[in-house]
Amino acid sequence: MKGLIDKAGLNTKAFAEKAGIPYTTLRSMLMRGVGGASVVNVMKVCKALGITVEQLEEMASTGNYDIQTIAAHHDGEDWTEEELASIEKFKEFVRSQRNSNKG
Repeated sequence: MKGLIDKAGLNTKAFAEKAGIPYTTLRSMLMRGVGGASVVNVMKVCKALGITVEQLEEMASTGNYDIQTIAAHHDGEDWTEEELASIEKFKEFVRSQRNSNKG
């Protein structure tokens, strides 16, 4: 995670401010890992990095911190229930493709 923060061109204190979490919390996450961090703080860090929680999990398990996925953000945009359902179906489709490529 530290490498991604460095790639963003910010020091840890500036990144913590961008993510909306206390510097000491970020420092703890960097030193101890995100396993003991609150879900809210992990989500804030991921959002500030422009990655998903799934991407962070994959990076942690593989050690590969090279972001290859383009994240789609829709901050402040209103979605209908039908659109949200379509987004969820698309996510499931992408996951199924990922799983079929592994096997």
